[in-house]
Order: sequence, then C-alpha cells, then structure tokens
Amino acid sequence: MSLNVVWYKRDLRWFDHAPLAEAARCGPVLPLYIAEPALWQQPDAAARQWAVFAESLAELTEALGALGQPLIVRVGDAIDVLDALRRSHRAIALWSHQETGNGWTYARDRRVRAWARAHGIRWTEFPQDGVIRGLKDRDGWARHWDRLMSRPLIATPDALVPLQTTDLGGIPSPRQLGLDDDPCPHRQPGGRHAGLDLLASFLDHRGARYHREMSSPNTAYRACSRLSAHFATGAVSLREAAQAARRRLDALDALAPADRLTFAPALRAFQGRLHWHCHFMQKLEDQPSLEFENQHPAYDGLRENTYDAGRFQAWCAGQTGFPFIDACMRALTDSGWINFRMRAMLMAFASYHLWLHWRPTALHLARLFVDYEPGIHYPQAQMQSGTTGINTPRIYNPVKQSHDQDPAGTFIRAHLPELRGVPDPYVHEPWTMPAEVQQRAGCIIGTHYPPPIVDHLAAARVARARVWAVRHGAEYHATADAIQERHGSRRSGLPPSNPARRCRRARSDPAQRSLTWGSEAD
Repeated sequence: MSLNVVWYKRDLRWFDHAPLAEAARCGPVLPLYIAEPALWQQPDAAARQWAVFAESLAELTEALGALGQPLIVRVGDAIDVLDALRRSHRAIALWSHQETGNGWTYARDRRVRAWARAHGIRWTEFPQDGVIRGLKDRDGWARHWDRLMSRPLIATPDALVPLQTTDLGGIPSPRQLGLDDDPCPHRQPGGRHAGLDLLASFLDHRGARYHREMSSPNTAYRACSRLSAHFATGAVSLREAAQAARRRLDALDALAPADRLTFAPALRAFQGRLHWHCHFMQKLEDQPSLEFENQHPAYDGLRENTYDAGRFQAWCAGQTGFPFIDACMRALTDSGWINFRMRAMLMAFASYHLWLHWRPTALHLARLFVDYEPGIHYPQAQMQSGTTGINTPRIYNPVKQSHDQDPAGTFIRAHLPELRGVPDPYVHEPWTMPAEVQQRAGCIIGTHYPPPIVDHLAAARVARARVWAVRHGAEYHATADAIQERHGSRRSGLPPSNPARRCRRARSDPAQRSLTWGSEAD
C-alpha cells in the first residue's frame, strides 16, 4: 500500500481540502509541509508573511494531530525532501492542490513533475479557488466559477492513521529561512480560527456598509472582510467564504427593511470581489511572464531606464511630501494591509508621478503585504502602471484623494506624527503653510517633513502623454485585441476590435478597473 503524501503549500486547512480527503480514502496519509529557504529568499518574500504562515501551520499541526497524524514539517528543497520519502518507503503517491504562485514556485512545480515522472510516482493535483489550468479561452469562465463555488464543501476525514515512527520536525524561525527582521506591530494573526472569526463578524455586522466604506482607509480596516491573508495561506477556502456569503444573503429577510436594504448590496459587492479574486489570478495562471514582462510589448523601454533611487526610497519610506501617499505607505508598513483603492493609488503614484518601473515597486509592495497573492498582484501592478494595453490609464491625484478619502486628516495624523499639529486647512498640502504657521505647528517643511518630491500636476501631464503616445496604430490595437481575447472579462459584452469601444469597455467593466488587489481585494 502506498504512503499518501499530502503536500501542503498555500492551502493550510483541514476542511474543504480535496487532497487530504481523497488521500485518506486511499490509505495512510503523511501530511507534509516543506519550508523552502530558496522560496522565502525570493525578492517578493518577507518575514511578516512567514509569520502568518507559521501561525497557520501551528494550527494545522494541532488539528491534524487530533485526527491521528500531525503535520510533518521539513526544511529544504522540495525534491530533496520528497526523494528522501521515496527512498524510505516502498511506494508513495503525491497529492496536492494546484498553485498559481510566483515564477519560482512555477519552476519548482515543473521540476517536481519531472521528478515524479522519472520515478513513476503518481502526483494528483486538485484545482483550488476558481482558476482553470490549461484554459483555452475565457468564454464561459464565469459560469465555471459559479459551478465550482456551488459544489458541496469537502468534509474533513474522520481520522488519520498514526505514523508512529515519523519525526514531526518543527516550524522554522524566519532566521532559519534566511529572512531579515521585519517589524510589523499591527499585523493581523494567521490561522484558520482567526479567519473564521473574521468571516463570521463580517457577515454578521462588520460588512453592513462594505460597499460604501471600503474605499477610505478610515473605515476600511473595520468594514472590509480582512480575509485576504487567510485566502493567501489557504487557511480559509474561497468556496466556504462564497457559500457563507450566499447563505447570509438568503437570510436577510429576517432583518428590518432598512438594514436589509443596506446589507444586501454590501454582500453582493463582496461576492463580486471574490469573483474578481480568481479573475485576476487566472491571468497569471495563463501567462506567468506577467510577473516579469509588460503585458503589452509596446510599453517595453518606456520606464526600464528611468530608475531614480532617491524617488524610490522616498516612496518606500513614506517621505514623498504628499501626506496621504506617505500615510498610506506607513500604515501598510506598520500593519501589512491597506484597502484596495489605496494600493492602487500607491502603485499609480510610483508609476506615473515618480515614473518608476512597476517591477521594483511591485516587489516592495509584495514584501509589505501579508496577503500577497502573486496571481492578483502582478496583473494589478501592471494595470495601475498602464502597461496592460487593455485598461484606460488611471492617474490618481494624490491631493484630491486626500481630500476625498480623509477629509479631516484623521488618517494622515494617525500615521504621520510630524503633521499632528498642522491646522486642518493645510494638512493635505502642508507645503502651502506660511512660515509662521509652520513655526506654530512645529512642522518646518524641509526639516520635519519633506516638500513635495514632484509637482504632481505637471508630472501627471507628462506621464499621461508618454503612456498615451504608444497607444496608436494598427499593430498596437491588434496586440491589445489579442490580450483582451486572452485575459479580458466577457461581462461587458463589447467587442474589442474598435479602439473607441474598447475605451468604453474599460470604463464600464469592473474587471478593467481598480477593483481587486490582495487575495480578497479589500
């Protein structure tokens, strides 16, 4: 009888877990997690992400132990670990979920597949979320997603056969994986129980105004589901969240009419974000090069040779001189999370106003996000940088966003202590303070807080002209049509062949706007 190795990757749960359930039906199960130092030393990885994984792994170990066989943790290269199991057992079978990860995990899985073939080992992979491997085109994709999300949730096995002689190993520290110290004092905890608590509180009361309060960072931390980190580790399955939201929507008749009218659109908005979660992941699944290359090649060379270390470091440190930009960056650094609109604004500001290439800025944000999901992250980074060829470039005005999303300057003052004494009329544009006001506020521009790193209006004009300058000609539009056919949403119903209609599609279709970033987007 084969030993059934269930290889955990980013699916750290025991419920609604097809590989675990199917492997348990076939015989003894060895649940395995491989902590791969080479993966965690990639430029998109950080200790704050590992902390969430480690907490999820600890819970998973305990839960599987209660079933009879705890999780086995090994540190090293995946093939080395798997081959050691092959040599120590007469026969093994490998079970896992499919993974739409970064370029490193894509290459790793190809190596494992070749190793399994070479040794006659059966590797059974199950789809996770709504991503379709080997997709030929997007026609019917949404219907497939709906069917997958409606399937019955998979029960946890009643018991696992104990493997008495197996060394369990231990969850490594960040240092053991080669990760630098990464203070994140307000990081949310990982683990399935924390995720289920968030799901319950969101559907019960926190999400009542989700659709109205997701955009401002003043309200988003409470009003958004905050499930994205748990989707990224797989501690909570997307399907169980989608079905819980559906049940809650069906139960709204028990609420008072006013509450029902508020909560129903909030839940429908949440359901839409779960759908877009997979819509964007499908892009990277179909085209892994999106992590590294411009989606539309017409933008090659546009920013590749314009790197400005001073601008990049100021953006990373939250020292650009634009209070709302800096407050968002510092809040993200401090907590590992910020809402989708602010993610889009940070990326767009770096790409357009600072004219930085999306690749290094995307990597910096990836390291900050505790909910980093490569399949969403890189398509969104390109969307906010104007390199997809199928989206209308959106250049956020950092001052207008500040007034719109933080009118009283509450969020700014919470994260920029140097501006706490600045009077309301100047908190969004402190560089306009007269010298005597700066003295009274204890905030001298250029000493306590930097002046604006750029003239944001002039920089936006230049960036818009540069980006639009390449969006002409039959060759450009033919390539854009091919991109739309391969990756675009079918919901707008507009044919992509006419450039004018394509622009209307981009304005009308949520899949072409800044609606999704992070595992859940918000």
